[in-house]
This record gives sequence, C-alpha cells and structure tokens, in this order.
Amino acid sequence: MSGPLASQVRHEVQLVARNGEQLLLTLGIPVLLLVFFSTVDVLPTGTDDPIDFLAPGILALAVMSTAMVSLGIGTGFERSYHVLKRLGATPLGRGRLIAAKVASVVVVELVQFAVLVPVAFALGWSPPSPNWLLALGAVVLGSVAFAGIGLSLAGRLRGEINLAAQNGLYLVLLLLGGMVIPFDELPAVLRTVATALPSGALADVLRETLSDAGTRPATSWLVLAGWAVASPIVARRLFRFD
Repeated sequence: MSGPLASQVRHEVQLVARNGEQLLLTLGIPVLLLVFFSTVDVLPTGTDDPIDFLAPGILALAVMSTAMVSLGIGTGFERSYHVLKRLGATPLGRGRLIAAKVASVVVVELVQFAVLVPVAFALGWSPPSPNWLLALGAVVLGSVAFAGIGLSLAGRLRGEINLAAQNGLYLVLLLLGGMVIPFDELPAVLRTVATALPSGALADVLRETLSDAGTRPATSWLVLAGWAVASPIVARRLFRFD
C-alpha cells in the first residue's frame, strides 16, 4: 500500500472511530432489526425460523448501510464543507481517495460482523455448513459495489440533495434486495429487477455461502462482481473534490 493511500486509510478509520454517534447507529440499527424481526414473526420469510432467512439478509443490509449510506452521506457533507478541497491538490487523487474510503468501510464492517454474528447465534441461527471465507469475499465485493454507488452520488450532488438521494436509494434497495422480503414475494417484474441489483445479489450470495439457501447463486456472483467493477469506475469519473 502506497504512502499517501496508507495515510489516508488511517485518517478515514480515525474519523469513523471519533464519530461515536454514527458508529453507534451503524452497529445498533442492524442489531435492532435482526432482534425485532426474528422475534416478531411479521415477515413472510418462508422459513420455519425467521432467523434462518434474516441473518444473512441483515448482514447484507449492514454492508449496504455502511458502504453506501454512511460513507456516501459523510463524504457528501465533507465535500459540501470543502473539507476535501485541499486533497485535490495532493498526490492522493480520486482513485486512492476512493480506495481509502472503501478500506475504512471494510474495517467498520468487520466490527459489525463481530457483533451481528454472535447475536444471530444467540437468537437461534444455526447454519448447516457456512463458508466464511467465501462470505468474506462477497462482503468485500459488496463493499466495493455499494461504496462506488454512494461516492458517485456524494461526488456530484450538494449535501442536502445527496442526503435525500442516499436515503431514498437505501429504501428502494432494502425493499427490493431480498434482505427482509424474499424474492418470491415480489411481483414478477420487480423480481427481475431485484435480482439485477447489488443488494439482491449480495443477500443471495450470503444466503448461499452461509446457509446453502441461495436462489440463483451463480448469477448473483456475476451480478455482484459486475457492480463491484463498474461502480468504482463511475465514482472515479464523476467524483469532484469540490
């Protein structure tokens, strides 16, 4: 890792660690959703125990929340307040700034998973043969994909508009992403759209790698990889420091 990139990664991680309120929300909201929906049977999960469906979905939700929404909103306000302006004159560049922010997101997600997975086990989740290494690969791909989307918006829109856009997109991807509502419960047209979204692909891949319950894992891997390649390229081209 190059000097400017390593320095920026450390800076980004330190910023996250200092923002206690945001970190609490990032950790707390997925835990609350997991506990609530696994103990209150209100979702059509299609499984005997809701936790079997929800655990991989909430892990995917945590990735999306951190890599797209938290990162995108935070970066958008940094840009609006001209915090990033001085970086435009340094050797860091757009590419390394984006890489540093993605790396900081992965660090936060490791902490999220260290909290969420034990909570899921405590709620009765017992996956038959989880492949944690493949799941980690999916998380990295998902992080890159969602970070690219979040930074594409943050790098072009004003702070307030970016805030609304990130939250609106989050709701769409949540509802269509197979995270809390199975694909089979969606109308046929929406189901087709959902399987092409990064949220749907990540949730499906995590269900396959952790619970052998994916609906179309091979296609989902391809979709997720495609988003992980395309979205950072778009972000790099669209992102403006000021």
